[in-house]
Formats: sequence, structure tokens, C-alpha cells
Amino acid sequence: MLDRTGFLGLWQLHRDIEDRYGAQHGTFHGTARFSEDGADDLRYFEEGQIRFGAGPTLMATRRYRWHFGATGVDVRFEDGSAFHSFIPMGQVDGTEHPCGDDHYAVQYDFRSWPDWTAVWQVSGPCKDYTSRSAYTR
Repeated sequence: MLDRTGFLGLWQLHRDIEDRYGAQHGTFHGTARFSEDGADDLRYFEEGQIRFGAGPTLMATRRYRWHFGATGVDVRFEDGSAFHSFIPMGQVDGTEHPCGDDHYAVQYDFRSWPDWTAVWQVSGPCKDYTSRSAYTR
């Protein structure tokens, strides 16, 4: 199992988004940074540019808290509310996350560490997309 120190620092981040609901393709190019936040926690901050189809390029950011415990990683939103959990090793599914009537499911792949990916499948009455994020040093 990977420990939190392996995630520390700056990562290049590329994300492809296939939005079936909106019938368009999106891309995100930017960085993700993990920084110390106590003995067992990391803060995650990503920033970059996102674009869907022929639309304008926009700035985008996300923030999370990652808590590394004995059984894996608990990911929380910036306000501390629960998002999902996973075990940082191999190819593994994270716990699922309901968001209203929409459903989020993630699969992490650490088999090519230090390169890794996170693939989200999101479905429901308001959303239907696949998001593939690739992290590299």
C-alpha cells in the first residue's frame, strides 16, 4: 500500500471527459498539488484550464482533504464532508458516492506508479459522463 509521502508535491494532471448527457468532449490540463496537513492528512489542490467542445477555455480548481488511515484513504470535500474512500494499491475501486439522484463510482490504478489514474463513472438524471484523470510527475 502506498503511503502519504509518495503523493506529496506537484503532479501534472490531464483529464478527458466524455459527457454523454451534453454530447460533448472536454479536456482539463493543469496541476495537482498534495501538501502536508497534520500527521495523517494531505490537502489536495488542483488548478488548470478546462474546455468542452468548441466552447471557451475556463480556469478550474478543486480542493479535497485526504486522510491516510490504517485501512486506506478517506477523501473529504474541503468543508470536511465525506466523499469516498479507497486503498492506494494496484487497481482498486473506491467506495461509491451518491450526490442527490446522481451516482459517482471511481476506479484508481496505481500499477504504473508513480504514474497513476482515476476514472470516474457518473450517472443519473442530471449527469452522464466518464472522467479519466492521469497524474504524472
